[in-house]
Amino acid sequence: MSYAFEHHRVATNGVQLHVVQCGPATGPLVLLLHGYPDFWYGWRHQLTALAEAGFRVWAPDQRGYNLSDKPRRVRSYAINELALDVLGLIDAAGHPTATVVGHDWGAAVAWHLAAHYPTRIRRVAILNVPHPRVLGAALLRKPGQLLRSWYMFFFQLPWLPEQLMRRRGWRLMGQSLRRSSHPGTFSTADLVLYREAWSQAGAIRSMINWYRAAGRQPGRLGSTGRVRVPVHIIWGEEDSFLKPELARESLAFCDNGQLTYLPATHWVQQEQVVAVNKLLLEFCQ
Repeated sequence: MSYAFEHHRVATNGVQLHVVQCGPATGPLVLLLHGYPDFWYGWRHQLTALAEAGFRVWAPDQRGYNLSDKPRRVRSYAINELALDVLGLIDAAGHPTATVVGHDWGAAVAWHLAAHYPTRIRRVAILNVPHPRVLGAALLRKPGQLLRSWYMFFFQLPWLPEQLMRRRGWRLMGQSLRRSSHPGTFSTADLVLYREAWSQAGAIRSMINWYRAAGRQPGRLGSTGRVRVPVHIIWGEEDSFLKPELARESLAFCDNGQLTYLPATHWVQQEQVVAVNKLLLEFCQ
C-alpha cells in the first residue's frame, strides 16, 4: 500500500515543529531525526519503506531547521531541549514509546534519549555518529579526528560562519554535500530543495547554534551514559567527518548493541537505500 507524505505542525516543548508523517495511523511509531545541514527530506526513502511495512513514521524538521520554529537563544539548542522536543512528539502521537532513528546530530539526540529516557524509547538506530563519550575522547586523543572536526570549532565564532555559508547562493554548503558524498547522491533538484530550507528566515543561525550550544556546555553531551535499550549502529565507512573505528568503540557503551558497516559516506541512508531500509525494517520489528 502506498502512503502519502502528510505535512503537519506539531506543538512540543514550547515550539512548533514541522513534521512529515507517513504510514498507517495505528502502526508502531518510528521517529526519524535528521542532522546538519539536512531536513526531513533526507529521510524520504526511509519514510516510504517503513510506512509500507506498517509503521507510523514521523520525520520532523528539528528545531531551528527548515519550516520549524527557530528560537534565537543559543541555550535553546542544548541537547536536553532537543531531546524534550522528541519526547513531546511521542506524546503528541499518542504513544507511550517509540523507536528512534537518528543521523548525524539526530543520532546525538537519539543517544541522549536512549541513555536518559529509556522508558520512552523502545530501541535506537544510530547512523554515523558515535556515542558522545567516544567522540569527546577522540577529539582529545586522536589528532586525525580533531582535524576532521575542525568545523565544530569554527562554528563557535559569532556571525562569521553564517555569512560564509550564505555566500554565492549557498555555494559552500552545496559543495560540502557533494564533496562528502558519492557522485549522484545529491542531485541538482535535491540541492534546490536544500537551498530553500537553508534560506528560511533564521535557519542558518539556528542550525549553527546546535554546535554553539554544545561547545558552551560540553558536559551535557558528555553526561550521556550507558544505553540499555537495543541499539543498532549503521555506519558508512567512508565518512569524511568521523573515523570508522568510533562506531566500534561506541559498542562499549551499549548493553545490547550491534554494528553494521556499509560501503558509503556520511550520507549512508541516501547512498545505501536498499541496505539501510532492510536493516531498519529488521531492527524496528
